[in-house]
Amino acid sequence: MSDIEKVKKLRETTGAGFKDCNLAIKESNGDLDKAIEILRVKGISKASKKMSRDAKEGVVVVSGNETKTSVIEINCETDFVAKNEDFINFVKELSELNNQNNSNIEDLKKSKMKNGKTVDDNLVGLIAKIGEKITIGKTKTIQNSNGLNNHYLHTVVKDNVAKLAVMVSLDTKDNSETVKTFSKQLSMHIAASNPLALESSLIDKSIIDKEQELVTEELKNSGKPEDIAKKISLGKMNKFKEENALLTQAWVMEPKKKVKDVLKELSIADLKIKEFYRIKIGE
Repeated sequence: MSDIEKVKKLRETTGAGFKDCNLAIKESNGDLDKAIEILRVKGISKASKKMSRDAKEGVVVVSGNETKTSVIEINCETDFVAKNEDFINFVKELSELNNQNNSNIEDLKKSKMKNGKTVDDNLVGLIAKIGEKITIGKTKTIQNSNGLNNHYLHTVVKDNVAKLAVMVSLDTKDNSETVKTFSKQLSMHIAASNPLALESSLIDKSIIDKEQELVTEELKNSGKPEDIAKKISLGKMNKFKEENALLTQAWVMEPKKKVKDVLKELSIADLKIKEFYRIKIGE
């Protein structure tokens, strides 16, 4: 095999540019395996320089079924790369592995991909090839053996790859189309309304404290008597909790009703919202 054929083969194998492949072949004295290793080392070097940049674009990918569903966030620097075919193929395979590993990042990074290399090694290679910082962000797996899971994707890039994803888990023995339709609609509602918790009592205390601080500051300079200001403050806080707890939010499809009302109207005794998770790129 001539050097030019080796360079061509190296380019096909690694996806690296002609110049880098040519230099690697010369440096390895024509040994392809050694040349691949040289490019890998250089790829790591190139990748490390890119890791200081911001990766605020990217995609979220959902995988799994009604009993076990996972989502993974993969970030990159530009929306252009988020639509790149190599990137999309990587994140789709990564999503399946994430579901197998129950969203355990450390196990995921050590997992072998279809080409026999680890996720970590493939990530480094992709960074070197594409030329942007790429990172694995948030991951979440929801398992449910007593009901069903469903999900909704918004701003879909391709197949199960999108910019926003919602997973919903319902507890019920009822597996009817009515329940499945409700779970899909609930996912869409969550995508639009972004609740902070299932019930107001479950909203993170730090969020409540911060909102109370803002309300107090707002009323401090209003000139209203202290007792009136306290009543207004209480009203504002109750409204904040109501609007940010899923069960008390206005149902997106019929705003005169609350989510808890829609749940009650289904008249399915054992139906409960077990868990939900919403993730959006850039938030």
